[in-house]
Amino acid sequence: MGDKKSEKQDFPIINREISWLSFNSRVLQEAEDKTNPLVERLRFLGIFSNNLDEFYRVRVASVRRMESLDKKTLKEYHVDPTSLLKEISTTVAEQQKKFESIYNGLKEEFKEEGIIFLNEQELDDKQREEVSDYFAEEVRANIIPLMLDKKRELPNLKDKEIYLAIKLSNKKDSKVLYSLIKVPTSAVSRFYVFEQTGPNGETYVILLDDIIRANLSDIYSIFSFDNLEAYTIKFTRDAELDIDDDIASSLLEQISRSLENRKVAEPVRFVHDKEIPDDLLYFLTKKLGIVTSYNIKPGGRYHNFKDFMGFPALGGSKMTYTPLPPLKHPFVDTSKRLVPQIRERDIMLNYPYQSFDVIIDLLREAAIDPKVTKICINLYRVASTSKIINALVSAVRNGKKVQVIVELRARFDEQNNIYWSNVLQEAGAEIIFGVKGLKVHSKLILIERKRKSDYEYIAHVGTGNFHEGTARIYGDTALLTTDTRIALEVKKVFEFFENNYKVKRYSHLIISPNGSRRKFNQLINNEIRNAKRGERAEIILKLNNLVDEELIKKLYEASQAGVKIVLIIRGICSLVPGVKGWSENIEAISIVDRFLEHSRILYFYAGGDEKIFISSADWMVRNLDLRVEVTAPIYDEDLKKKLKKMLAIQIKSNVKTRLLDRELSNTYREVKGEPIRAQLETYEYFRTKYAKKNK
Repeated sequence: MGDKKSEKQDFPIINREISWLSFNSRVLQEAEDKTNPLVERLRFLGIFSNNLDEFYRVRVASVRRMESLDKKTLKEYHVDPTSLLKEISTTVAEQQKKFESIYNGLKEEFKEEGIIFLNEQELDDKQREEVSDYFAEEVRANIIPLMLDKKRELPNLKDKEIYLAIKLSNKKDSKVLYSLIKVPTSAVSRFYVFEQTGPNGETYVILLDDIIRANLSDIYSIFSFDNLEAYTIKFTRDAELDIDDDIASSLLEQISRSLENRKVAEPVRFVHDKEIPDDLLYFLTKKLGIVTSYNIKPGGRYHNFKDFMGFPALGGSKMTYTPLPPLKHPFVDTSKRLVPQIRERDIMLNYPYQSFDVIIDLLREAAIDPKVTKICINLYRVASTSKIINALVSAVRNGKKVQVIVELRARFDEQNNIYWSNVLQEAGAEIIFGVKGLKVHSKLILIERKRKSDYEYIAHVGTGNFHEGTARIYGDTALLTTDTRIALEVKKVFEFFENNYKVKRYSHLIISPNGSRRKFNQLINNEIRNAKRGERAEIILKLNNLVDEELIKKLYEASQAGVKIVLIIRGICSLVPGVKGWSENIEAISIVDRFLEHSRILYFYAGGDEKIFISSADWMVRNLDLRVEVTAPIYDEDLKKKLKKMLAIQIKSNVKTRLLDRELSNTYREVKGEPIRAQLETYEYFRTKYAKKNK
C-alpha cells in the first residue's frame, strides 16, 4: 500500500481511500489498546463500524462510479478503480478479521470483570423467562416479519439497518420458507441488561438480535416448521446525493428528492453472517441484484456495531473514561454581558476543553439586546434538539432580523437541516439555502449592534459546527472578536451569500473558493524563499485531511528547499513523509484518542513575524475549490501563544500518537522520558497553567 504514480504524477502520493482505511485502522487500535477502559474500547469498535459504513456509502460508491468512466478520463485520476476496489476489499477483510478478534477478546475481558455477554443458546430457564417477558412487553410490537418468495419482489431494504434473514425448514422434508425481520434498534435498545444477577453479582447482557432469535418460535407460531435459523444481514447503498442543474426546481426540493432516491440507490455492500446457508445467501443476493463478489462481505454473527457507540456504562467508573468537564474561560464571565468582554479583548474558545455554552449565551444575549439589529449565522450541522436554533427563534420574536445560511447538503444531516430550516422560516427568519454550485462549510456568526452614529460588529470564526453535542467530543477552536479587520470581512462573506454575483476582496480573511489556494501557496513560497536564503523556515499544519496534490507538491518543494514541516493529520494524509529527495524535512503524525481531533490550525514562521490561522477548511480539492470556507488570521499575541502551546503539546505527544509513513504502519511514537498524552496535557494546560497565567 505504498505511493501510487502515473504518467502525470511524478511525486510520491498515497491514494486517499487507502489512507482513509489506515486512519480507521488507528481507530481499531484504540479498541485494542488495553490502557483504555473496557467500555470505551467497545465504543471504539462502534466508531470503527460507523466510519466504515460511511466509507462504503460515500467513497466506495464514488470509486464504483468511476468504473463507468472512459480510459481517457480515468488517466486524469491516475487510478484504476477496479484495482482500487480490490485493494479496498482486501484491506477491509483484514480489518474485519482483526475486529472480530478484538471483540471476542473484549467479551472475555468483560467476563473477568463480572459482565457476561450471553446469546440465546446460553440462557438458563430464569433468564429465558425474563427474555421472553421482555420480548412480549417491549419488542414484539415492533417486529414485522416479511415473508419472501421467488415471485414477489424483495422490498427495498433500509440503509444503515440490520435484518435477520430467517430460514424456516423441517428436518423430515424439503419444504423451506424464507423471511426477513428488521431489528428495531430505533425503537428498542440494542442491549438488554438482565435484572437478575449471577451468584457472585455478575451482570448479564444480551443483544436485541439474540432476544429475537430466542423468540422465533413465538413470531412464526402459525407455521409448523421445526427448524428456525436466523442470520444477520446488512445492506449499504450509495449515499452520494445527485443534485441536478434543473434551475426550475428549488434546491430544497432537489435535496428532498435526493434523500428519497438514497433509499433505492445502488448497492455498494452486502454484509452477512458467514454461517448463513448457501441457499439463503443465493436467494437474497439474487433478489437484491448483487452480482459483484467484492460487494458481498462475509462477517460475524453481529453487524451494525455502530450501536456499540452507545453501550451502557456498566461496571463502575473504572470501565469508562474519567470525566473531563468543560472548563470556564478565564476571560469570560457568563453572569455578565458578553459583548463588552469581547470588545475588551479577542476571546478564543477551545472545545471540548472549554464550554460551548459561551456561544449559546452570546446568541441569547443578542436575542434580547435592544441595540442588536441583526444576527447572521451559517449552519452546517446542528444538534437534534438545538439551543442555537432556540436562541435564533427568540431573536426573531424579539424583533431582530435573523439571517440563516443553511447548507442542505451537509452529508447525512440533510433531513435534520431541512427540518430546522422550516422551523426558522415559520418563526420569521430569512433563510438562504447556501450558494449554487458551492457547499457552504464555513462556521460564521455576525451580530450587528447599534452605536450612537454607526454600528459595531461582533464576529465568530470557527473550525467546528454550532452543535452542542459534538462540542463535547470534537476538538475545535473558535474566535470571538470585534476587531474590524475580521468582523467587517465576515460581514462581506454574508453579503456574498445574499448576492453571489458580487465577488468581494479580502485583506485579512482567506476565503474559498477564490482565495485559499493562492494564499496558501504564497505562504509556503515565503517559507521557501527564507529557507533558500539560509534563514529559519518552518510550517506546522494541523488538519483533518491532506489530499490536494497541488499543495502536497508545494510542500515537497518546501522540504527540498530546507523548510522544516510538521504535519498533524487526523485522517487522510496522501503526502508521504521521509522520502529521500522529496520529504526528508517533513514529519507527519496522527493523534487518535478519546476526543476527535477536528480543529484546523496553520502556522508559518514567516521570518519571525509568525502567522497563525484557524480554518474551517482541510487541504482537499473540495475545500479549496468547491466550498465556501473561511480561514482567519489570529492577531492577538496572547492567543497566538496559546495556539502555539497547543501545537507544541501535540508535536511532543508520545502517547496515542502514530507516525505516518509510506507503509501506513501506524507505528506508535516511542515514549522517551515522560509520557505526554496530548489531549490530557491540553486539558491540564487549560485547567491550571492557562487559567493561572491570565488571572
